[in-house]
Amino acid sequence: MDPYMSLTIHYIDEDFAMQSRCLQTSFFLQDHTGESIAQGLREVMASWSLQEDRLVCITIDNGANVVKAASLNNWTRLQCFGHRLHLAIENAMRDPRIDRAVGLCKKLVSSFSYSWRRKKQLTEAQRELKLPEHTLKTECPTRWGSRQAMIARVLEQQRAISQVLSDDRKARHLIPTWQDTDVLEAINKSLSPLLEFTDALSSEKYVSVSFVKPVLHLFRSFILKVNNDETDLTCTIKTKILSYLDEKYNNPLTQELLDMASALDPRFKLSYVSEDNVAPIHARLTSEMARTAPAAMAEMGPTSDPHGKTAEDAPTTKKKKTLGSFSKTAEGAAAATQRLSPLQEQQAISSELQSYLQSGNLDSEEDPLDWWREHQRLFPRLSKLAKKYLCIPATSSPSERVFSTGGNVVTCLRSSLKPENVDRLVFLSKNL
Repeated sequence: MDPYMSLTIHYIDEDFAMQSRCLQTSFFLQDHTGESIAQGLREVMASWSLQEDRLVCITIDNGANVVKAASLNNWTRLQCFGHRLHLAIENAMRDPRIDRAVGLCKKLVSSFSYSWRRKKQLTEAQRELKLPEHTLKTECPTRWGSRQAMIARVLEQQRAISQVLSDDRKARHLIPTWQDTDVLEAINKSLSPLLEFTDALSSEKYVSVSFVKPVLHLFRSFILKVNNDETDLTCTIKTKILSYLDEKYNNPLTQELLDMASALDPRFKLSYVSEDNVAPIHARLTSEMARTAPAAMAEMGPTSDPHGKTAEDAPTTKKKKTLGSFSKTAEGAAAATQRLSPLQEQQAISSELQSYLQSGNLDSEEDPLDWWREHQRLFPRLSKLAKKYLCIPATSSPSERVFSTGGNVVTCLRSSLKPENVDRLVFLSKNL
């Protein structure tokens, strides 16, 4: 799939359900330069009649060509959280002690992978020592989680591994020393808590962007917090990872985007916005609410009330009309044709925002889209902004999954597929 480029779009529909659609897979004859990618993205957007000014953000990895393409198109970009975390961990792993211990793990796993006899002996040792009968795992260089999984499995099966290798004089040098074991335990203790966050933020079926700031806060205050009873290597790994993430997420535009997403999530609101940024975020919310006000009120309809009830929701049973009902109908028609004055509109926006911020926070395990579905009539302007910002994916995993789908479509036996057929097959595979 190297000659191809895919564009995946995320949006929240009218029923506040997260949608992820692979729009198009384009064939590139030329190199993947920043200029060609920028032009290709614009062409895909135009082919689907998507207005670029409605594009909120593009989530990308750290590739220089993709970063340049977003810059050339003047698109706001968000770096993939998973890719950032991977680079932070790779930066923290630059230590001679870690290189030796991890290198030993790789050789050890390889010695068992290519020897059926050692595999059999390992199974027998596991049964004798009453250990789980698990096979050893190998590392994938582009997946930091696979390194942690390899180390965790070696530590789990350390006694069985030592028993098998101690009987082979040619392989005794692969038995980890106590120094290597200490290093592996330090790596495992530092990295194992981070796995769940990467998996949770890689989904495309629920809101993830608003969780970036809470996760970073959790890293600082708990997961990557240095404790006095930890080894020097564990403290060093944690400090390096946290310093790298803080540096990369210190960009003002990125901070503003993440603050807006968190503020519009009823689980967090302004809880994770720094005190210095509360006033600017409050002002931006007010400004964007004013811009979306006409569309929001038009969707609400003239007969709606703050409690979400409309004339259509009224019982269908017929009853005799009174003079008061005629007067009420006339007042409603007049209100429908009368627009709020600028001062009234400003007061309504301020009241809606204050009411939202002062309401109780949603439980962190609840779905914010369900909450907005129930409260969109109470907060019509803010609900429009929620649709705008909460659809942003925190990672580029959805796009990576499209590449995997493309790899399953364009195989060695189907290498003559025309680009337009590849586009159709990938589109149907991801959207049906």
